[in-house]
Amino acid sequence: MAVEAFDVVDLIRTKRDHGTLSTAQIDWLIDAYTRGYVADEQMSAMTMAIFLNGMSRTEIRDMTMAMIASGERMSFDALPMPTTDKHSTGGVGDKITLPLMPLVAVFGVAVPQLSGRGLGHTGGTLDKLESIPGWRANLTNEEMFIQLRDHGGVISAAGSGLAPADGKLYALRDITGTVEAIPLIASSIMSKKIAEGTGALVLDVKFGSGAFLKDIERSRELARTMVELGEDAGVATSALLTNMNVPLGLAIGNANEVRESVEVLAGGGPADIVELTVALAREMLALVGQTDVDVEAALHDGRAMDKWRDVIRAQGGDPDAALPVARETHTVVADRDGVLVEQQALPFGIGAWRLGAGRARKQDPVQHAAGIDLHAKPGDVVTAGQPLFTLSADEPERFARALEAVEGAWRIGDVGEAVQDGGPLIAERIGR
Repeated sequence: MAVEAFDVVDLIRTKRDHGTLSTAQIDWLIDAYTRGYVADEQMSAMTMAIFLNGMSRTEIRDMTMAMIASGERMSFDALPMPTTDKHSTGGVGDKITLPLMPLVAVFGVAVPQLSGRGLGHTGGTLDKLESIPGWRANLTNEEMFIQLRDHGGVISAAGSGLAPADGKLYALRDITGTVEAIPLIASSIMSKKIAEGTGALVLDVKFGSGAFLKDIERSRELARTMVELGEDAGVATSALLTNMNVPLGLAIGNANEVRESVEVLAGGGPADIVELTVALAREMLALVGQTDVDVEAALHDGRAMDKWRDVIRAQGGDPDAALPVARETHTVVADRDGVLVEQQALPFGIGAWRLGAGRARKQDPVQHAAGIDLHAKPGDVVTAGQPLFTLSADEPERFARALEAVEGAWRIGDVGEAVQDGGPLIAERIGR
């Protein structure tokens, strides 16, 4: 029987007492946990110690690299074009990946977008795209490479071979109250993104009521930590801090978010979705040296739409097929004339989740037609009887709990009354 290099209890005590772990200790810890030598209860104690006491930049880098080393590492070096990717920390109505990937790919840059599924009130990119008949999320590494080479973009599920230590550790954090630890969030996200093999990465880090981290200071700390990790690993990395106090766009769900994304690709769509898509596209292209391109033109002249249709077909989807429509709807109307002065993101995200658009457990299915369509945004003048939002679900009994979730989340005030001020959509850029 092999002799272990360290005693996990000693490492736990070190972090408990505000000490620093060495590279060798972190390498061993992640490897020993992945292969089952370190027990869940021991790693739970370690993650809580990290949650309470933090980690140094070197420790976070070492943990990230150790999680990468637990699995395979992809490479797109053989592609005839540079690669750039985007990661969002998630929010309500955040469908930006859908129009963004084809928009960036128009400019001869490959976009390997490895995405996930939704959990709780935050939607998953794969769930949205699976609203499209025939579309396939699971691709082999070889299929991904071929699609990037031939079509310039791919949105697919991350394979189990990428940073398997992270998958095991994330599941543990989820049940031990340590999900919000910034060193663990940063190493979780960046281990997969670095292992993915992209040459450049833009991070969309949300703050506000519908975000994973509500406070902008905590979001800024996370963004800086992830940018540092990317740069340390040789990946050109930057971050935008973006506002999630109000839902993004007008659609919250799956199929309805695909419809809204197609509207953006057709040159229309809500102004906030267009603004953030264009800003992230510029940032992704700038990181690979393309700074003198007209991103907006590619949305309006049909090039981005053509690329979308091409990539959807390449993954077995039919871009012309009808998207799912819910069997039942319930519309909430304004009870008075006035101005919509408030619309909170989180309650509307929870409402869509309760309608069936999200899941409480990873194994739960989603209802692709379920969701909420907003008919007004803060600042809009409304009249009595005018639709404010519509709930969609296959089972009408879901409406009561969804309405309960959004109760008090919106308010109509008098003309001239101050409107909810969540600040600018893009608050800050972090990076070189």
